[in-house]
Amino acid sequence: MTDTGPETARRTASGSSFYWGMRLLPREKREAMYAIYAFCRAVDDIADDVTTPDANRATQLGLWRDAIISLFRGEPSDRTDFLKPHIQNFALRQADFLSVIEGMEMDASGAMIAPDLQTLDYYCDCVASAVGRLSIKVFGMQETPGFRLAHHLGRALQLTNILRDLDEDAGLGRLYLPREFLGRAAIALDTPARAIAHPVVDSVCRSLAELAEHHYREAEVIFHSRPGGDLRPSRLMGALYSAMLARMKNRGWSAPRQSTRISKPVLIWLVLRHGFAA
Repeated sequence: MTDTGPETARRTASGSSFYWGMRLLPREKREAMYAIYAFCRAVDDIADDVTTPDANRATQLGLWRDAIISLFRGEPSDRTDFLKPHIQNFALRQADFLSVIEGMEMDASGAMIAPDLQTLDYYCDCVASAVGRLSIKVFGMQETPGFRLAHHLGRALQLTNILRDLDEDAGLGRLYLPREFLGRAAIALDTPARAIAHPVVDSVCRSLAELAEHHYREAEVIFHSRPGGDLRPSRLMGALYSAMLARMKNRGWSAPRQSTRISKPVLIWLVLRHGFAA
């Protein structure tokens, strides 16, 4: 079983943009977020292990599903014991943990090859917005504005990830670009590698970037309404990923694509700007 728990999550997250957002939180909330991150990494590692047959990955994800259900029945196991205090302290919801697992099952089953827009949106809700719904409980936000923020910011971040990881995902046999956009560009739904090598794939990616930008704008509306809770981690993640998307737009998505990362000076500036915002 994948090693889980706050300490493992802390080591794993230390090189990610997630780490900077969590460092802004007081210890109790930070430990809760590391636990959520550890859970997400555990099930994501199962879904991404293409060396394991689909049926075996489905079984492993099913074990996680059963363990989460048992945990909420008051029967924690070695697999989920690290989550128990944070679920109690922050009233985390079973449905959101199960949604994350469902998203990983979509990946593990091979379903994510040029999904339609409705399926892509549902996938983003499972793997990103559900994590946002868990997070806003830790951040102390009320559910109504918090869940709206999770809806929009989760989708914005996940669509940005998709645009950043085109080649990596194709290597795993996945193509998250929606079939409606591919069809509009007359790109055949052949193999992921061939689709993203098509000369006009840039136009498809720009359409998806517009959808991501819509969700960033909607998230900004919620931020500007100044809901209660600690908004700093969400603001920082939104700023980091929005800056990454802007850089990708400037470079374009035509092959060969360059890796897009935020430089250290820009990262420090964003941390300072959003880390001390109210």
